[in-house]
Amino acid sequence: MLVLLTSCGEYQQVLKSRDADYKFRKALEYFNMKEYAKAQTLFDDVAAYYKGTERSEDVLCYLARTHMGQKSYSNAAEYYEAYIRNYPKGKYIIEARFQVGHCYYLDSPDARLDQAITRKAIVAFTQFVELYPDSPYSEQAYTEMGELYDKLAYKEYLSAKLYYNLGSYLGNNYESCEITAKNALKDYPSNSYQEELSWLIFAAKYQQLIISVAEKRQDRARDTQDEYYNFVTEFPNSKHHKEADKLFKDIQKILKD
Repeated sequence: MLVLLTSCGEYQQVLKSRDADYKFRKALEYFNMKEYAKAQTLFDDVAAYYKGTERSEDVLCYLARTHMGQKSYSNAAEYYEAYIRNYPKGKYIIEARFQVGHCYYLDSPDARLDQAITRKAIVAFTQFVELYPDSPYSEQAYTEMGELYDKLAYKEYLSAKLYYNLGSYLGNNYESCEITAKNALKDYPSNSYQEELSWLIFAAKYQQLIISVAEKRQDRARDTQDEYYNFVTEFPNSKHHKEADKLFKDIQKILKD
């Protein structure tokens, strides 16, 4: 308790000080001790004093870092973006451009929610790797961007699956399932849900074949058969293989009839 009281008393004295250089030094000390809230307050206090000076660049970057330390990623992104606007060729510019994408990556919500922030992260990372392909941050940027694309693909997979489960309720939801899954494969070609999306495409085509009118049944059967061949060729060890084979036999019967 004595240490705590002494520490609080010291911090209050720093806050009351009118010596900006002293406050800046103490802010760095608090930052290095990972007392980010205290460091942020002190950096905020001296920001106006150093405006227009060389140290202003340091203050702005450290403010962004203190928000990162407090896991306030949206605020950190704002400070890093402010740094990019004010110091496009500054000494922290590579860090700032990477961290904008990283902040949005860390703030990216569950796949079931709106993915506007996820897309902002991808845009930021794309710009970063184009500008700094050999940066030490590039590998991490590509890794996190891949995870973000996977999240977008998963969101589309959930939508496609929902359409499939709705079936023919209030319309042909199987067609919507097929379109959604195809678009996901087209938009996110390297995603981790390719097998599940491809299965939904085949299964949705089969269901549309079953409910098809007689004059369209043969054409749809051939189209569904082609989709079966595509699926088993691309995913020979799929967990859906047995079910796919079962549906294929039904397709063969329809073609013979």
